[in-house]
Amino acid sequence: MTTQETRDLLGDRFLPNPHFTLVRHAIVDAPVEPTYAAARAIDLTEIHSGLATAAGRLRELPARWRGRRAGPMRRPTRLTIDDLDAGTEWALLGEHPGSEFAIGVAGKFWRPVIVWRRVEPAEFEAFSEPGYGKLVMTFGVRPYGAHRSLLTIDTRVQLTDPPSWLKFRRYWRVASPFALAVHTALLRTIADEARERALAAYQRDDD
Repeated sequence: MTTQETRDLLGDRFLPNPHFTLVRHAIVDAPVEPTYAAARAIDLTEIHSGLATAAGRLRELPARWRGRRAGPMRRPTRLTIDDLDAGTEWALLGEHPGSEFAIGVAGKFWRPVIVWRRVEPAEFEAFSEPGYGKLVMTFGVRPYGAHRSLLTIDTRVQLTDPPSWLKFRRYWRVASPFALAVHTALLRTIADEARERALAAYQRDDD
């Protein structure tokens, strides 16, 4: 990776000085193009792992309890990155097409029912309202030899004031294993889809 590429990392642009980080890599048996396409088109409703699924259900319990008279919570049948950007507090912060994209959100992540806050890309780096954390998740794909790629998921969190930092630190001690499980499930799902895309392209070229 060149110095210029390092400076251009979207995580460094939107959250250059994180307080907490979690970075995971996977070597994918597919070239960069299908791997990036798989990451960019991922359907988050298809992410399943024992720990990650349990974590999601546990985080839903307070909201379910508070809204129990309103009927059961509705689950989306499809949730892509573009769906997140268009219909939730999460924003697609930026993209280097073919190599990296970043999504981000602000929130009070440590609360039983998370208070989310949408912050648009132009305001994200400067956002500093007390009582919040900022979270950026980047998905990056780089060549790894002639026919494989290196998939990286980089999650960064920065808190806007010392009290929020203390609250998040206590929360992170409990939540980090679940975040790790989510990363693992994301990497596995993207890698599987990338291999299928690469195989389909090879078969088309072979016909």
